Amino acid sequence: MITSIFKKSSILNYGLITILVLVSFFIFQNSDLGNKMADNTLTANLLSIILILTSFFLVNFIVKKNGLTKASSYTILFFLLFLLLFPVVFNHSNLLFANFFLLLAMRRLISLQTLKAPKEKIFDASMWIFIASLFHFWSILFILLVYISIIFHVSRDYRNWLLPFVAFVTTTVVFLLAALYFDKTWIDHILKQTQTHFELDYFTNNYQNAALSFYVVIALYFLFSMVFSLTNRPLILQASYKKMIFGFLIGSIVFILSPEKNNAMLLFTFFPLAVMTTNNIEYSQNKMYQEIVLLLLITGSFFAFFAQL
Repeated sequence: MITSIFKKSSILNYGLITILVLVSFFIFQNSDLGNKMADNTLTANLLSIILILTSFFLVNFIVKKNGLTKASSYTILFFLLFLLLFPVVFNHSNLLFANFFLLLAMRRLISLQTLKAPKEKIFDASMWIFIASLFHFWSILFILLVYISIIFHVSRDYRNWLLPFVAFVTTTVVFLLAALYFDKTWIDHILKQTQTHFELDYFTNNYQNAALSFYVVIALYFLFSMVFSLTNRPLILQASYKKMIFGFLIGSIVFILSPEKNNAMLLFTFFPLAVMTTNNIEYSQNKMYQEIVLLLLITGSFFAFFAQL
């Protein structure tokens, strides 16, 4: 029953997802947890909801344009469910900005498989990643995904290996000039983010701990499912799925390294995990299995969402 709703891509599904995003966002903002957040202002809320909805549109565009999934709405559904697991994401506009630019980078890296204008795509992806690092420094690690993509597709041309450095210099020079002109504290803010913190000691209640544990379990399940079934996927898409695997692993490392740690920093793993989860559902021929997985994820996510408020 649940699979019949989202197994197709339709305006009704997009509308339903949008409504769920808006309702959950405003429920969070009016909760005790939302009221405790420092950025709970009208301007910050509008900016956050615009970034979230734009990210949903971008996620849907990437998977449809590059054929990463079948004609379904599962990917944006799973992206929403992962978001509900960690509602604190709603009030971290810096992470939403960083994730948005990382999605732009992923779009260019995945389309690299066409081998059309590879240099422009490598430069663009690198630049988007360096811009994302201005909002959350450790997202700079996604530059590894650029080099992984180069290895997969265009490693023979040495100029492709140099393009990320050109993008780094370009972004750095523009940022330093802007900081010196507008506000020098921007530089101090970036330097402060270069610190690391490895301990998971940020939980304010047991439900946040439970949500993280639930996410880790399902993430490991769908990650290993993708790894072990990769050779059964269409050959033309295997490189893209490998990028999803590496993207998830890099996002996990970003979470582990980040200072001022909280569950919201797992946002960088949502897109690749949503793609892997979608593939697990779509390639299964067992309808009962599909229903159970969807019901488990929906129930777990909504329970975690309301329990943390």
